Amino acid sequence: MINLFFIFIIFPLSSSVEHDSHLLRRGLVQQKYLEITRPLPFANLTPSCTLPILTHEFGNTMGLPPISVDYTPPEKCSWNHVALQFNASCKGVQYDRIAAVWLDGADLLRTSTAEPTVDGVFWTVTKDVTRYTSLLVKENISLSVMLENLVDDVYTGVYRVNVTFLYYDVDDTGVPLKLKLVDDVFVDSPIRSLSLYDKPADLIMPISAYGGEGFWFRIQSDSELHGKSVAIPKNTYKAVMEICVSFHGDDEFWYSNPPDSYVRANNLTSQRGHGAYREVLLNIDENLVGSVVPFPVIYPGGINPLYWDPVVSIGAFDHPSYDIDLTPFLGILLDGKSHFLWFKVVDSLPFWLVDANLHLWVDKQCTGDCAVQAAIIDAGTPDFEMERCSDFQGLDGSYEVEMKRKSEYRGWVKSSAGNLTTTVSRELKFKNKIKLHEKGNEKKVKQKVKEEIEISVVESETGIKISHTSLKRKYPLTITTKTSKPSKEDNGTKLMLSELENEWSEKKKWGEGYSSSSSSSSLKNGQKCKGWMNVQDNVVVQGEATTEQRYSYNGEASSYSREITAANGRLINDTANYYKFASFTTM
Repeated sequence: MINLFFIFIIFPLSSSVEHDSHLLRRGLVQQKYLEITRPLPFANLTPSCTLPILTHEFGNTMGLPPISVDYTPPEKCSWNHVALQFNASCKGVQYDRIAAVWLDGADLLRTSTAEPTVDGVFWTVTKDVTRYTSLLVKENISLSVMLENLVDDVYTGVYRVNVTFLYYDVDDTGVPLKLKLVDDVFVDSPIRSLSLYDKPADLIMPISAYGGEGFWFRIQSDSELHGKSVAIPKNTYKAVMEICVSFHGDDEFWYSNPPDSYVRANNLTSQRGHGAYREVLLNIDENLVGSVVPFPVIYPGGINPLYWDPVVSIGAFDHPSYDIDLTPFLGILLDGKSHFLWFKVVDSLPFWLVDANLHLWVDKQCTGDCAVQAAIIDAGTPDFEMERCSDFQGLDGSYEVEMKRKSEYRGWVKSSAGNLTTTVSRELKFKNKIKLHEKGNEKKVKQKVKEEIEISVVESETGIKISHTSLKRKYPLTITTKTSKPSKEDNGTKLMLSELENEWSEKKKWGEGYSSSSSSSSLKNGQKCKGWMNVQDNVVVQGEATTEQRYSYNGEASSYSREITAANGRLINDTANYYKFASFTTM
């Protein structure tokens, strides 16, 4: 057990029913923080060159524009892989803050800070950014970093940030044939998620704001539409939208929000409502072309800050992004006109930060007056089902929401590679249930998200298969909390108990041509947390917490597993195994 006279809780809500307040932690020990992920496949190599590009102290930056510096790739440096390294440190008292790194307006990294201690905390995020090669080769563009922070007599923590690019020259010597380099990108090389696309795009167009308040769109309600009009090159043969998203304010814990009827019936002053379903919709003009139910990233001050010391939650330091294949819609985008690509967040409350990167592949043999031809074969309205039900008596009861979405889009594209038809099939299932007991002082949230995506490419005239990719993804979440009533005998002390389970799981298969064989990879990353706190006058005076995490990746070129346990701010177990089935050498 640890005494925590230096941890404060901020309760912006009127009832203990809304347990999911954001917490502010004041610690004393200098600490290194980390997010568990697998090493980059070329992490053991010496970079061909290194570019330290930004060093800045983010003090009282609330309401200020991002910090921007000029970017030009290093001269006389041979490279085909790039890693972005984000180093940060802070000491004092401060909330966790959201931050982002943009290159020429494209979102490279969405990240949260850790909450500092008096003696300081520090951490490093390393992300493979090879897929942004078309931007990284550009000269005289801007790299921007935004981290809105507030510094005054109470909140004293200043975040010190260093951003560096590491350039690698990776050879495919010794790599098995089916794992050969594809345009200088290893098929089996994603650092965290299992990207559907391994060849870097020839062009990336940011679908983002203009930068004065960050390049993200700040969405305050589900009535707001944000996006950008774009005209893509007429020789484009493939298009993928990468969506970057984070949720804050009244929607930071959207997956635990009660329905508005519950808030009104119990005369709660909380602004957190609209139920526990959110979905980011992507549209081209009036056409719905995709959607995202985001993974529930929990920030280092969320639920119980003792959980995230020193191991932060899944995705906290490197938020996942989400790919949507727009190739079947090139029949619309290649008509020579501008089209409005826009987002909305269903049932959203203030506020969401959303932007996107449009990755485009162009036919380099089609130049001058040449134009790629395309048409939509099937873009029918997706099947959509939604059910909501609630049963409350006063502060107790239950609320459940269930959603199913199914779609199939098909279109052909005629380029120098031939006339190819791309079919994108997707099925999404979402279910969330909230139960409240003991006059709302006991709360259980259980959520399941499952998604299956299949992408096939065939020759339009013969039906011969060119490629096929399938992706199955799920992320279950369970949160249980119990808060006791203030005790007069203990000077108003409240006991807060909580348990949490969160997981990101993916399985991917892909194959090419006539061959019946396929390659596969899988990722399972799960956390289990348990803790308690004694709270008096919004001050945590005692508490204990444990976090267990299991990370397992299996691919064609490597496998990696790690098990870690943290208790009361210390690592008490950390074991890892890493096997490479292919060699990496420098040229």
